[in-house]
Amino acid sequence: MTTTNDLKNGMTLNLDGQLWTVLEFQHVKPGKGGAFVRTKLKNVLSGKVVDKTFNAGVKVEVASVDKREMQYLYREGEDFVFMDTETYDQPHIPAATVGDAANYLLPEQTAVVAFHNETPLYVELPAAVVLEVTHTEPGLQGDRSTGGTKPATLETGAEIQVPLFITTGEKVKVDTRTGEYLGRA
Repeated sequence: MTTTNDLKNGMTLNLDGQLWTVLEFQHVKPGKGGAFVRTKLKNVLSGKVVDKTFNAGVKVEVASVDKREMQYLYREGEDFVFMDTETYDQPHIPAATVGDAANYLLPEQTAVVAFHNETPLYVELPAAVVLEVTHTEPGLQGDRSTGGTKPATLETGAEIQVPLFITTGEKVKVDTRTGEYLGRA
């Protein structure tokens, strides 16, 4: 248990039996009335984001979330198999838990997997990954770096927009949060 005065970004709370991650918080002390804490919370399982206001000093339950560095091994049916880099355990993580991270996940890549009571909550990738372009239409003569974009398929099967000068076989840096092209690798 902690109070709303001790909230921090990234902290996971257990509210009404559901897990919520604190995205933003702001302590507010109006001229009249009691102080309160305005928060933006994200549901860990559904990804839903809500605004919630707490009175200052109210006790909230902090959920114990165990974040472990793991290496992605392979896909088995609908599950992704990871290996704990310390204990060598190999938990099977459902595709729904992996979510959009699957678009940027290659075998032997490391990721952070968060658990609550041994239940996997989510998979966190590095902010950017380097992937190879497996297919994209050739650019036309006169295409420049300031031109438009075209679709490209990555080695993981994900499709992103890249500048016209990128060719098949090149490695590109991709933002794992937005799926945006960041540059050549």
